Amino acid sequence: MNTQEFTTQSAEETIDLGRHFSLFLSPPKLVVLRGELGAGKTTLVKGIVEAFHAAAPDDVTSPTFTLVHEYRGPGVNLFHVDLYRIDTARELETLGLDDLAAPNSIVMVEWGDKFPRFERERDVEITLLRIGEDRRKIQLTTR
Repeated sequence: MNTQEFTTQSAEETIDLGRHFSLFLSPPKLVVLRGELGAGKTTLVKGIVEAFHAAAPDDVTSPTFTLVHEYRGPGVNLFHVDLYRIDTARELETLGLDDLAAPNSIVMVEWGDKFPRFERERDVEITLLRIGEDRRKIQLTTR
């Protein structure tokens, strides 16, 4: 495991860091995003999705209610999954997340730490911690 730590001072810096993280995310990848509500997980995903030319940052929104958002880029499909409202393994199975895994896919899962399988299967873990109004401490851990 290799862990790097970063601090951002604004939402724009968090988006920029997401762009940088794309360098570590060649598909296929399963990414677990950890952090409390409002920690900046979706803000970071905005930069990752933009770096793969799959959507503009303003078009990337939290999948809290839809559970899965898909962004198609040239050569890569990105899936942003939010499991905040999913509580049981049975509910998780109904989402069909296994169908998202493909050689050209990056699956980014918020609240994946609620389910042991994502802890076991993840390739990358990104942890966001709010340390001020706009400041975030962000750790990137890769296998």
